[in-house]
Amino acid sequence: MTADNADINAIAGQLPAAMPVAVVLQKQKANSKWIDYQWQVTAVVPGAHGNQRSFRQMHEDGENSCYLFTGLRVTLHRDECESYYHNLMSPEPGCFVVVRFDETGQPEPFLITLDFDEAHAYLEGDDAVYAVAIPPELYRWIEAYVLAYYLPVKRKKRKRQDWTESDTGGLEQR
Repeated sequence: MTADNADINAIAGQLPAAMPVAVVLQKQKANSKWIDYQWQVTAVVPGAHGNQRSFRQMHEDGENSCYLFTGLRVTLHRDECESYYHNLMSPEPGCFVVVRFDETGQPEPFLITLDFDEAHAYLEGDDAVYAVAIPPELYRWIEAYVLAYYLPVKRKKRKRQDWTESDTGGLEQR
């Protein structure tokens, strides 16, 4: 084992599988005759902001309001490392915030993921998915996680069967 592998294994043993986060949402007045306002996720903030889910207003200036939704966690899974790797290698790595709206139209974020595939699965349903930039703390954490647990699978090119040498004229006998 090289020193680099020993360092990575030591780091892997110290990496948490989950990190507490909060979501910053902005409510903006819409210039539309069909809706009065629209919601937008503006940031994911790492760190403990309380374990209970809460939705509190931080700022209001007449047409725009800013809210903090706390009590969420980002959880990493070893079997999703390939998706995390591709997220980190993309031109704009992102956190994906999955939101449901209650009957009053208030958003309820319920999942923060760094996995493209998981976010896409929610996009196919009735949930809203917002992409925001990964904060530096989360970026370093997911990068260390990928370095510790991701082992790319070497793609093998399959051999093509030579049908010209077959006695059956291209048809397999059963």
